Amino acid sequence: MSAMMVVQLVFPLAMAFAAASDLLTMRISNKVSLALVAGFALAALGAGLPLAAIGWHLAAAALVFAVCFGFFAAGWMGGGDAKLASATALWLGWSHVLDYAVSASLLGGLLTLVLLSARAVPLPAMLMRQDWVARLHCAKTGIPYGIALAAAGLLVYPNTAWMTALQP
Repeated sequence: MSAMMVVQLVFPLAMAFAAASDLLTMRISNKVSLALVAGFALAALGAGLPLAAIGWHLAAAALVFAVCFGFFAAGWMGGGDAKLASATALWLGWSHVLDYAVSASLLGGLLTLVLLSARAVPLPAMLMRQDWVARLHCAKTGIPYGIALAAAGLLVYPNTAWMTALQP
């Protein structure tokens, strides 16, 4: 397996970890976003991405960060979600950031509807003894939007140059 293929695994593994972490703890560690940024830097260098292209990827991430920071300031989004979305946009760049935003919005809406519906139904005591299930079921708890952000990233990622470059 080439070094480039290993670097390309950073994105899907980080997305899976972010989703699982948000599901189980309602928190996304800064280390996930930092790993994505570092992975992008290594992938960009390994792929010989021109400096101008790297700049455009950074610009896409900056725009997503600005929008998400506004959402965070309004209380609509968690800080970990904002950082994850921005780091994801860094990998996707302008050519896929709109697909990502639409996918994340639709998946986030679906996740919200599913959780709100589940919260309206009493759960068996056995399930409620699981801390993460009780936390998800609590009406005062937010929505683990990192799940939708990660799923959207994984949905869009196969269409990026990072993956299409691997195809024969």
